[in-house]
Amino acid sequence: MSRRRNAIVAAGLLAFASAGLAFPFYMATSAKKQPVIDSSKPLPPQATFRGPYINTGSRDVGPDHRTYPKK
Repeated sequence: MSRRRNAIVAAGLLAFASAGLAFPFYMATSAKKQPVIDSSKPLPPQATFRGPYINTGSRDVGPDHRTYPKK
């Protein structure tokens, strides 16, 4: 009984992980090609408070002084 139960749990976890990994690809390739934030409308109050992007983990390290060759 325990092997059967383990197989059921493993199959459930595999299905859940597969759905979680497939979701971003589905969202990226879906037929809706409109931007997330509609620029023709004003931002909602919570977006104006925090800004259109939530990126609190990054730190600005300053300008990049290297010169990159053109491709």
